[in-house]
Parts: sequence; structure tokens; C-alpha cells
Amino acid sequence: MKSLYLLCWCVLMILGMPIAFSLGAICFAFFWIDGGSMTSMPQRMFAALDSFPLLAVPAFILAGEVMNSGGLTKRIVEFSRLLVGHIAGGLGHVTVLANVIVSGISGSALAEAAGVGSVMIEAMKKQGFHAAFAGSLNAAASTIGPLIPPSIPFVIYAVMASQSAGKMLLAGFAPGILVAIALMIYSYFVSKKRGYPVSERASLGQIWQATLSAFPALMTPFIIIWGIVGGVFTPTEAAAATVVYALFVSLFFYRDMHWRELPSVFRRSAKTTAVVGFIIATANLVSYVLTRERVPQMLSETLLSISDERWVILLLINILLLVLGCFMEGLAIMLLTVPVLLPLVVQLGVDPVHFGVIVVMNLMIGLISPPFGMALFVVAKVGDIPFPDLVRETWPLVMALIVVLLICTFSPGVVMALPNLLLGASV
Repeated sequence: MKSLYLLCWCVLMILGMPIAFSLGAICFAFFWIDGGSMTSMPQRMFAALDSFPLLAVPAFILAGEVMNSGGLTKRIVEFSRLLVGHIAGGLGHVTVLANVIVSGISGSALAEAAGVGSVMIEAMKKQGFHAAFAGSLNAAASTIGPLIPPSIPFVIYAVMASQSAGKMLLAGFAPGILVAIALMIYSYFVSKKRGYPVSERASLGQIWQATLSAFPALMTPFIIIWGIVGGVFTPTEAAAATVVYALFVSLFFYRDMHWRELPSVFRRSAKTTAVVGFIIATANLVSYVLTRERVPQMLSETLLSISDERWVILLLINILLLVLGCFMEGLAIMLLTVPVLLPLVVQLGVDPVHFGVIVVMNLMIGLISPPFGMALFVVAKVGDIPFPDLVRETWPLVMALIVVLLICTFSPGVVMALPNLLLGASV
């Protein structure tokens, strides 16, 4: 019977039904056929969203929209260009550095792919970069967004795994920086090989002027981290503070956004939030069904029958998540797999915070993995790039990110050093 439910869900997905509706339909069928209480369905869906930490999600989504509309992204890109545009790789390094800085504001990979990509892809094409290379590098750099805090996936994982949201956010710093370094190294060698141009070295005066212009935007990540680490506010309150700060800078300092634009900004944010919330609600039903059918226990037994070595199990989990990431939306994967896999890895002695970073890194790689990588679709649309060309340029970047993933998987000290230093080691 379980196989039939899985087959029906796969058919619905192939037919193009949105992930939340397909999950809800299968759960409805399960409750109806297996005699479950139908009234418990809406109760469980509501309970999944009735969480204070989850309030950070719509706030970070709104902050990303304000950032893109209010001129913060544009100034961060210009600051990055003057800082590293003269190095071999030129605007490729600018793309990566801009995403590192912007990631401290939005926490969303797709927001960065659209915001930074809309500026950088066209600029790279005008300077002589191949369109497909520009698009693939922008898509890969956007994955830094949910690693360096703030991060929407980390907040959602913290709620699911009953972990400290502050620790989860800090744990993403080192992996995010490693991804940035890997992408810049790749950009350097490819640009050298293909002879891509570089910008003229900026004078100290130009860098100073760009720094002053971008300073309010650059301060946003520091305000967030200082507030969380210093105990001034929780991650959820930090998200709200980010929105207020971004609105203040956009409306009163840069004045690139007008009051009449706010309704459309709120509307786009509400639409994105509704989609994310609906997926979380229906995925909670699936988690209940999986638990009721003892799927976590069966999967644990299956994996442990292969090996009881921690590194082997983590390698198998990485392979599973990478394969799923090629075909499914990242948030849905996390909501479906974490309740199943978390008890197993905890049993093997893996820190839940470390495991959360592994999960999110896999999901970010899924965003640029063909055939359904969402970041690829975004940059293809933003940059008007043929999708097959984009895919060909993306594969080496996927391999580079997998190398970083393996480093973070098998070197937990790299991931846990900062959260343990600032917030204390887990007992």
C-alpha cells in the first residue's frame, strides 16, 4: 500500500501538480482509506505553522524584496566591483562577493539569484563573458544566501529539529565562506583560460566613495549577528529588525524606493510566504503519516544493515539528498526527510546542528542541479540564457560545491567552531 501512495504522488508530480497540493492529496487519500480522523488534517496543518520561530521566514522574505527594490543590492554590487573587479576573473569575483554580502540580508537563494543576477549577468555579458558562464556562476553564488545568516532554511530546520536557531545560523558561516572561495577559484582559472577581461584597478578614493555609499547596506548583516549573539533579540526578532532597517534605508536614506511601491513589495512577499507556508503545512501531514507507518525505523534499519559506520551513513544520506535535489523542491525535501533521518544520525552521534548544515548544503546544490534546479530557471529567465547552455556550464560548479559539502560533512569542527565559540558547545 505504501508503494501505491508513493507511485500516485510521483504521477501527480509528473503531471505538474504543485508540490503542496500533491502532498495534501496523498495525505487526504491516506486518512480517507486508512480510517484516520479527517478533522485532524487541518489541525495538524495549523499546528505546523503555529510556531514563533517560523515568523522569521516571512520577515526575511520581505527583507529580501525590500533590498532588491530599495537600491541596497545595486550599491553592494558596485562596492564589490571596485574591490575585486581588477583580479583575474573580474566580474565573476564581483558576483560571488556581492552574493556573500547580500546573503547577510535576504537569506533566500532565489531572491539573490533574481536580485544580484539581474544586475550582474547583463554586466558580465557586456564586458565579454559568455552568457552561460555568467548565468551559471550567478546561480551557484546564490546558494551562499541560505548558508550565511540570516537563513530561511536554517530557521525552518531549527524548528523541526528543536535546535537553537541562533546556533544554526552561525553554523552556516564557515560553509558559506568555503563555497565563496571555491567559486572564486573556479572563476579565476576559467577566466584565465578563456581570456575574460578585468576591470581597471579602482583608486582608494573610488573605493572610499563606494564604501560610504554602500555602508548602510553593509551594516545590515552585522546588526543581525550582533543582535543574536549579544542576546539583544532572538532570530525571529532579528528578522523583524532587518525589515525595519531595510525599509528605513530604502525610503529615507537611499530614497530609491517610494511609498507607492510598498503595496507591490508586500504583495510579492505575501505570495512567496503563502507558498512556503502551504508546503510546510502539508509536509507536516506527510511527516505524521511516515511516523505512523514506521518509515523512519525501517529506513534506519535498512541503512544500518549496510553499515554502522557514521561516515558511511552520512555519505549515503548525501547521495540520497543530492539525487532528490535533482527532481524535487528543496524545502519539501527537508520537510520530508529530516523527521526520518534525524533520529538515525543522532543515534550515530552526529550533532543535529551539524546535520542541519549538511541538509541545507545538499538542498542548495539541488537548486543548481538539472533538470529541475530552481536557481537555473531564475537566472535563465533573468539573463535570457538558453537552458541547455546554462546546464553545460553548471556541471563543474556542481562538482565544486559537492567537494565543499564533503569537507563540511566529514570535518564537523569546520562547521561547529563558530557556534560553539560564541554560544557554547552542545552538552
